[in-house]
This record gives sequence, structure tokens and C-alpha cells, in this order.
Amino acid sequence: MPIIKSAKKAARQAVKRTAHNGEIKKAIKAALKAFKANPTAENASKAQSEYDKAAKKGLIKKNTASRRKAAVAKIAKAAGAKATAKPAAKKATTAKAPVKVATKPATKKPVAKKATTAKKPAAKKPATKKA
Repeated sequence: MPIIKSAKKAARQAVKRTAHNGEIKKAIKAALKAFKANPTAENASKAQSEYDKAAKKGLIKKNTASRRKAAVAKIAKAAGAKATAKPAAKKATTAKAPVKVATKPATKKPVAKKATTAKKPAAKKPATKKA
């Protein structure tokens, strides 16, 4: 058992995180099981969504999630269901022309001037008024 206060807290956090990660893994397994039992587009989408959530939270790596989602899509395609990662958002029916944003052309960075040992020009004398 930890003796130091911060070590005790770290142990408590580890228990909570382990439980939370277990719940996420169970959700993935349940979604995958439901998809394999009934390979529809909706179940495929749910399974892929669970993989996305797990990758976003850092439970599995991004490429692992991508690989598993591809396997789900392959099964869905073989079953005749079209799998989509995320449902398409409904767009507004009003058509607006795209707004063009004016951009400045890329400018070159100024070249650093070399230090010279030449003398500075003499300062100009103030003009005197003639009346």
C-alpha cells in the first residue's frame, strides 16, 4: 500500500480509470457483437462510432481503430449493408454562393543588411528664416 498522500491519490485514480476503460471496452464488444449478429448499416455505424470514441479518449490507438473500422466495413459490404463512419449531417436547403476571401500574395522576407563601417552622413542644419 502506498504511504505518501500523492501515491494514494494516484492509486485511487488508477482504479477509477481502469473501471472507466473497462466500460468503454465492453461497449465496443457489445456493439461489435450486435453488428455481427445483425449486419445492418445502423449497427455498423454504431460499432465504428464506438471505435472512434475509444481512439479519441486514448484507449486504443488511432490506426488500430481505423483498421478495426475497415474490418467492420468489409463485413458490412459482404452482407450488402453500406457502412458509414458518421451519419451525414443535414444541410440547409438555401443555396448560397461561396464567399471568396481575398488573400495577400506571399511576400519575401527582408534580407538582413550587412554591417558596414562607413561613416554616417552629417545631420542637416535647421533652415533659418529670412525676413
